[in-house]
Amino acid sequence: MRLSEVCEFLDGYLKIELYQDVSNNGLQVEGRDEVRKVAFAVDACMETFRAAKKSGADMLVVHHGLIWGGIDSLRGVMKRRVSYLLENEISLYAVHLPLDAHREVGNNAVLLRKIGAEPESEFGEYRGVKIGYSAELSDATTPSNIAARFPSAMLLPFGKERVRRVAVVSGRGGFAIKEAIECGIELFITGEAEHEVYHIAKEGGVNVIFLGHYESERYGVESLMNVVGEKLKVETAFIDVPTNL
Repeated sequence: MRLSEVCEFLDGYLKIELYQDVSNNGLQVEGRDEVRKVAFAVDACMETFRAAKKSGADMLVVHHGLIWGGIDSLRGVMKRRVSYLLENEISLYAVHLPLDAHREVGNNAVLLRKIGAEPESEFGEYRGVKIGYSAELSDATTPSNIAARFPSAMLLPFGKERVRRVAVVSGRGGFAIKEAIECGIELFITGEAEHEVYHIAKEGGVNVIFLGHYESERYGVESLMNVVGEKLKVETAFIDVPTNL
């Protein structure tokens, strides 16, 4: 399959043109024209690039790309990263907010399904768009039961002992804690354990689960990988490079 065909599918499926993002979503580094295998990962970094090459991938799709608004210079770490991709003819495609917000394969929608809920209302306004979702569990459960499904979860038990109304904003989603309180959310799930969330959640009486930034954003990448493999009939591979953060 041609690189342009893969990019055209991703651009359209993820609707990248709808988002004002700090990330330059789409093809960031152009490699070889023929794509036989596509690797998927959370972060664009040398460890991921080397693993992509070892797997035989012609293209790498990531959530966190290399270019955020522009490139100030090509030296040091940036030079080494770009040089490696170009020397090995590996294309780099990045998709940030569009993957957070996607109702089918997005980080937040997939996280809700992992705890037994279907995404309902859009939630978590960022740069003028909602990138997360809220939902209602079919049966009330304890926040600790939900936290137990994720190995890295950290729970702030500041709300009801049993919850049904939940909301998810992956990654650095602490900005939505006030919205969670205002909307009557009983359990808010996000990635990074941001310090300022603690007292707001405690005073607002809402439970919070921090999954870790990486852990909260691997599931959307994996779901997108499955769609690409099925729709485009290309070989795929997930590259797991956890940061434990």
